[in-house]
Amino acid sequence: MSESGSGFTWSLNSHENQLTPWSNDPVSDPSGELLYIRDDDSGEVWSPTALPIRDEPAPYVACHGQGYSRFHHGSHGVLVELLQFVPSEDPIKISRLTLQNMSGRSRRLSVTAYVEWVLGSSRGESAPYIITEIDPETGALFARNILDGEFAGRIAFTDLAGAHTSWTGDRTEFLGRHGTFGRPVALQAGGELSRKVGAGLDPCGALQRSVELAAGERAEIVWFLGQTADRAQARLLLHRYRGADVDALLREVTSRWDDLLGVVQVHTPERAMDIFLNRWVLYQTLVCRVWARAAFYQLSGAYGFRDQLQDVMALSVAAPDVTREHVLRAASRQFVEGDVQHWWHPPSGRGVRTRISDDLLWLPYAVIQFLEVTGDVTVLDELVPFLEGPALAEGQQESYFEPRVSQTSATLFEHCARALDRSLAVGSHGLPLMGTGDWNDGMNRVGQQGRGESVWLGWFLHTVLWEFAKVAAQRGERARAETWRLHVSALKAAIERDGWDGEWYRRAYFDDGTPLGSVADSECRIDSIAQSWGVISGAADPDRGARAMAAVERHLVNRRDGLIRLLTPPFDQMSKDPGYIKGYVPGVRENGGQYTHAAVWTVLAFAALGEGDKAGELFRLLNPVHRVSSRASVQRYKVEPYVVAGDVYGEPPHVGRGGWTWYSGAAGWLYRAGIEWMLGFRLRGATLSVDPCVPRHWPGYSIRFRYHSAVYEIAVENPNHVSRGVTLAELDGKQIVSRDNIPLVVSGNHHVRVVLG
Repeated sequence: MSESGSGFTWSLNSHENQLTPWSNDPVSDPSGELLYIRDDDSGEVWSPTALPIRDEPAPYVACHGQGYSRFHHGSHGVLVELLQFVPSEDPIKISRLTLQNMSGRSRRLSVTAYVEWVLGSSRGESAPYIITEIDPETGALFARNILDGEFAGRIAFTDLAGAHTSWTGDRTEFLGRHGTFGRPVALQAGGELSRKVGAGLDPCGALQRSVELAAGERAEIVWFLGQTADRAQARLLLHRYRGADVDALLREVTSRWDDLLGVVQVHTPERAMDIFLNRWVLYQTLVCRVWARAAFYQLSGAYGFRDQLQDVMALSVAAPDVTREHVLRAASRQFVEGDVQHWWHPPSGRGVRTRISDDLLWLPYAVIQFLEVTGDVTVLDELVPFLEGPALAEGQQESYFEPRVSQTSATLFEHCARALDRSLAVGSHGLPLMGTGDWNDGMNRVGQQGRGESVWLGWFLHTVLWEFAKVAAQRGERARAETWRLHVSALKAAIERDGWDGEWYRRAYFDDGTPLGSVADSECRIDSIAQSWGVISGAADPDRGARAMAAVERHLVNRRDGLIRLLTPPFDQMSKDPGYIKGYVPGVRENGGQYTHAAVWTVLAFAALGEGDKAGELFRLLNPVHRVSSRASVQRYKVEPYVVAGDVYGEPPHVGRGGWTWYSGAAGWLYRAGIEWMLGFRLRGATLSVDPCVPRHWPGYSIRFRYHSAVYEIAVENPNHVSRGVTLAELDGKQIVSRDNIPLVVSGNHHVRVVLG
C-alpha cells in the first residue's frame, strides 16, 4: 500500500509468487490493482484513490492503521471511502468501496476492479503461461500459471462478490494498444466489457458492475482478491466471504493487533517515543520483516539467516511463539558442516551458501535471548534436520542451489554448538576470520582470500561464546564449555593487543595484514560497530570502551544534521578494495551514511555505559517522528515518519534524506533499544527486571505490561534526576529484596514501584 492506493499482493512468497506487480518507482508509483468509477451518463471516469486518476483540486486522504488502510475522496458529486485489509486467517484481500451520492440527483455509475496478473516473480516471464476463466460455480474470474514451478496450478481469483455483470481477461482490450491506466480505452468507450477470457491473452482480470444511486443514497461494492491451492479451496473461500460482515472482520483484525501490540505499553515524558514504541515499530518488524519480507523500496521474499533472527528477538515478549518458530526454522537451514545458508526462499529452500562469517553465530545469539526472556529451555531439545549440499570449492565465494534435507537431525543445542565450533578459527592476529562479510556484507573483499580478520566479529563471538558456555555447562557439556571459555579469553587479549588503535578500535585487517579503521586511513578511519560492540559485549577494557564511544560521538554523531554515521570518511578513492560497499555513492547506505541498524547499537552502547542523556539524545535522532517537525524537515526527509528508515543519506546534496523504509532490520533493534536498554524493561521467564538508563531530566515514566491474564502497572520515579541506579522496588506495596527479580503471577492487577537514586 502507499498513500496513492493499493500496491501489490502476493501469496506464500512475496518475490517468487506475486499475484500483482511490485514496483518501487516512487515517482509514478504504478499499481497492478486499480478501482475506477464511471458516470454512465456523462462518461466521466475517476478513481477513489490518488492513482491512477488524480482529480484536482479535490483532496485525497489516506489513513493507514495496523492491518488495514482507508482512503477518502469526494468528487463528481460522490463521496467515496475505500477500505482494504486481509482477514487474520485466510488468503483473501477485501476491498470495500462505499459510494454516497451527494449530487442532489439520481446517478448511474459503473465500478470497475482491475488486476494485472503476475503469478510468479516476473510478469514478462509468466504472462504467456497465464490462463483466465470464469468459474461456472461462483462466477469469479480465476487465473492460473501453467508454467512448471513450485506455485504452478495455484488458483488466483478476483471477484466483485458475484455482482459483476461484465469482465475481461485481456489487458490489451482494457487499456487499448496505446492506452494508459489513467485513460483505459474500455472505460472511455462506455458500455460493457467483452467477457473475453482464456489462454493466449495479455492477461488481466477486469470486473465491472453498475450501480444506480438516488440522491443521498449509499451503496457498497466488495472486491475480493486472493489465491488458493486449487479451485475447491477458492470456491470455499468465496462462499465464506460473500455476504460476510466486513466490519466484523475488520474488528477481528484490529483486535488481534491491539492484543499483540498492547502487551507492553509505555508512557514517557517524550510523546514521540510513546507513539513509536507503542504501535508502529513492532508492527513494522512483524509485518514487513518476518511475514512479508517485502516493502515499497525492497522486495526479497527470502529469509536472511542473520536478518530475521535479529528481528524476532524484538518479538520475544509480545509474540514468543513467533520467535520460537523462527529460531527452529533458521536451525533447519544449517548444513551438516555447521555453516548456513546466507538466505533462502521458502517453500523450496533454494538459497545461497557463502563464506560470510557471522551468519551462523546469530542462531546461538538469538537462542540465548529467547531463553532469557521466556525461560523455555525445552526448545534446546527440539530435533531439527540439517541440510546437505556441495561444499564451496577452493576460491568459490558462494553458490546458489537447492540443498537436500539431511537424514541427520540434532537438537537445537547441537545446531548452535556446531555453529560455535565452526567459528573458532583465527588469523595471524588471533582475531576471527572475516570471510566474505561479517554483518557488513559490503566489505566482502576484505577477507575473501581467507586470511582477513574482523575486530567486530571478535566482540560478537566473545559475547555468544561466553553466554552459550553457560548453557553448555548446565547441560553437562563441560568440555565444550571450557573450550569456548578459553577461546573467549584469547579473543579478548587479541583484540586489546591488535585491535586497539590508540583512540578507538580498528574495524578489521585485510588479507595482507593491512589494518582497516585506523587513524592512519584516509577513508573509513573509524567504524561505529567495532566501538559499540566492545561496550555491548562487556569485553572491552572499561577505559578504552569509554574512549572509543567518545570517539564515535566526536566523529560519527552529526547533531547538526541529525545523523549517526556508520563510518567516516566514506570509501571513494582508497587503493585497497574493501568490497561492493565502495560501489555506493559516498554518504549513502553503509558507505558513510546513517545505516540505522548500526546506529541503534550506538544507543545501546551509551546506555550500557550508563550515559542516559546521550542514549536519550541519540534515540531522538533515530526516532523518525522527529524528522517531520516542520515543513522543511518533511521536504528533506521525504519518507514515512512512523516507521524506521534503513538508512539516511549523509552527504550533500541529500543530507538527511531517508533511504528505504519499512523493510529494515533497524526496526526491531530500535524497539529493543527503547524498551530494554533505556526503559530497562526485561522479562526473565516468570520474573521481571526494571533497570533503566534514562535522561536525567526525566521525572519518571510508566509501563503497562500484560502477563498472561495479569496486568502490571509499573511506575518508575526519578526524584534525584539520575540516569540509572534502582534504590527501591515495591510490588503491590511491599518492598522487594532482589530488585532484579520481581516475581510475576499469571492473574490479577498488580502495581510495581521503582525509585531511582
